[in-house]
Amino acid sequence: MASPCNNNNSSVNGFYNFLTQGLNNLHQNNNNFMSMQFMSKVLSSLQSFHSQLTILVQRLCLPVGGKWLDEYMDESSRLWDVCHALKSAISGMENYYSSASNIASSMDNYHHFTLELSHQVIRAIKVCQREILGLEEENKSLMEARIQPLCECINKSITTESKLNEFNGFRGVLYAMKSVSSLLLMILLCGVAYCCSFSCFAFQQTGYDHHHHHEGDNNNNNMGFGSSFMASMGRLQHKVAEEIEHEINNNGQAGILLHEFTQAKVAMEEVKVELERVVVYEEEYEEVVIEEKVENLKHCFGFLRCGLETITGQLDDFFDDIVQSRKKLLDICTHN
Repeated sequence: MASPCNNNNSSVNGFYNFLTQGLNNLHQNNNNFMSMQFMSKVLSSLQSFHSQLTILVQRLCLPVGGKWLDEYMDESSRLWDVCHALKSAISGMENYYSSASNIASSMDNYHHFTLELSHQVIRAIKVCQREILGLEEENKSLMEARIQPLCECINKSITTESKLNEFNGFRGVLYAMKSVSSLLLMILLCGVAYCCSFSCFAFQQTGYDHHHHHEGDNNNNNMGFGSSFMASMGRLQHKVAEEIEHEINNNGQAGILLHEFTQAKVAMEEVKVELERVVVYEEEYEEVVIEEKVENLKHCFGFLRCGLETITGQLDDFFDDIVQSRKKLLDICTHN
């Protein structure tokens, strides 16, 4: 009877194929790459990749108490840590949309925008806009602390084939997981936390070209690190770099690039501009226009709120998955 360990090669190759297909699906995304829908897909892919990694580890017949377990625990701890940073950034946005929603609600009971009301709402909007600046500054510090380690994981030189084959191929699988998860986490941070430039993605694209070219010369796929896996990762990096460059050019500055967030900022500014017209011209304004701007503001913050709640729920589910996976592998080692 064949040992389940005889299936190691097919299981490892299957994992690389799973990563490749997931990256291709993200690259073929039809939504705005900085939209809440895309962020949700990125996080869902990250969770799926990690779950598949846990399943694979159970199939590889790894030695009890081996270094592989420490390396797996280190990687899952890294995922946990960065995802908590993401959740912290989202919490800041939740405070922001709560304040903005209160501003919109405060105008519901008024059918005529008086000079006094207009002054009051303008002040509230300016306070909210200052909160945005403070939030982005906090997130910038958070991002600067996280971005370099993520870049290093993506751009880490591929080691020798014998090194990647250690622990029945687990070392190579973990390398792949670190690279992919670093890229996906960087995309999430640029969307919901802060993005100062697109250069981090463009630089990594250069790193990908180097590895891919090197491997092609030697006709060596290094356990899946050939054209399919690395090319898929490189294409996604390049596509996201282009999207980020476009968003920064459109906004005229860096910051939180999440599409729904920037739309909400624009909607709030439009309400402020209309109310400032009331202050300047008093009775010479179109009340219907203000009401339309206020309705748009409500819709924008409604979309932002729903999206952030979805992402928060996904993060909580991911935290549960990480805890269960760590427990499962520890239990397997203890049982063995």
